[in-house]
Amino acid sequence: MKLLVLLSRFPYPLDKGDKLRAFHQLRYLAQHHEICLFALSDEPVTEADYAAVRPLCAGGLHVHRLKRPGVIRNMAQAFLAGRPFQVGYFYDSRAQRVLDALLREFQPAHVYCQLVRMAEYLKPHLGRVLMTLDYMDALAAGVERRADNAPAWQRPVMLLEASRLRRYEGNVFNSFQHHTIISGQDRQLIDHPRSSQIQVVVNGIDTDYFQPMPRAKEYELLFCGNMGYHPNIDAAEFLAGEILPLVRQQVPQARLLIAGTTPAARVQALASDAVTVSGWLPDIRDAYAGARVFVAPMRVGTGLQNKLLEAMAMELPCVTTPLANNALQAQPDQQILVGGTGAELAAHLITLLTQPARAEELAASGRQFVRQHYTWSGATTKLEALFGA
Repeated sequence: MKLLVLLSRFPYPLDKGDKLRAFHQLRYLAQHHEICLFALSDEPVTEADYAAVRPLCAGGLHVHRLKRPGVIRNMAQAFLAGRPFQVGYFYDSRAQRVLDALLREFQPAHVYCQLVRMAEYLKPHLGRVLMTLDYMDALAAGVERRADNAPAWQRPVMLLEASRLRRYEGNVFNSFQHHTIISGQDRQLIDHPRSSQIQVVVNGIDTDYFQPMPRAKEYELLFCGNMGYHPNIDAAEFLAGEILPLVRQQVPQARLLIAGTTPAARVQALASDAVTVSGWLPDIRDAYAGARVFVAPMRVGTGLQNKLLEAMAMELPCVTTPLANNALQAQPDQQILVGGTGAELAAHLITLLTQPARAEELAASGRQFVRQHYTWSGATTKLEALFGA
């Protein structure tokens, strides 16, 4: 099948969740389909990045660079038209012309569009080609949750964006024949009377790549992710400021590593004798292998936490919140430990740090869980079936 894939970011390097999801889906889809990829990028794409993606795109690879002056203008136009800011951020009339030409020349049997922010590009082509929209996350709900903890001056803008996104998520539903999302929890947050028809297509994990690695343990606790992303910033502050001090009352030597790309100033400020902020690591597996326990104390955000899949695959015992585990669907106390407050999370961490046998048992169960339920081949097979429906 000739498949046109539409992305808001170039899917490499794998430093953001949407890029990781897109790249691995492309890897599997390319085995059976001729893919033409059209991706936007608001940053330079290196030749090494192109080299990683080009072999997956037998039908062509096209990247449109978004530049700041145009982005600001487009966001202003979106605001005046009542559209969400992020739809305006990623919409460019020049990119529209390139995509229109690609659709005429490539003539795909199906178009796969990742995220509602890219749906605007397909409005001129409704009814001309079959299309699938990957909501991925419930974006409106994520922005709304962020607004709860935002500074007072930001809150009105974020609530307006959440309201517009919620309306937009519902409005674009009817433009697509098929719809996917990353978790049942997120599906419930899409405001459309037929939202139950959205298919849950989870992320996978490569358990051959992410597997246990014998390594001396430098840190008792690990948290990682894109550290410029607000839900991760909030979790890092919660972990270092409230949870770690409680842990150190019982385990005084406990040290925390916060690892991941582009740490915000608020994250960098957490560094201390007990907390290391590493920034980008060439191989994130080194961070997992060097820690005893992984903790993801997520309080805001939506979607599935890839960091939990990676940690569990590497056989780290994991602790998280109900928000994150509702998407993951691991069995509490058997495959993961779940706590809703700082005190509950700290108590779980103390248990795992002081009871090695319990930690080992939980870690083994966690790896078996992700091997059984989170494979890229299984998830992408479900997506592929929609294209032929």
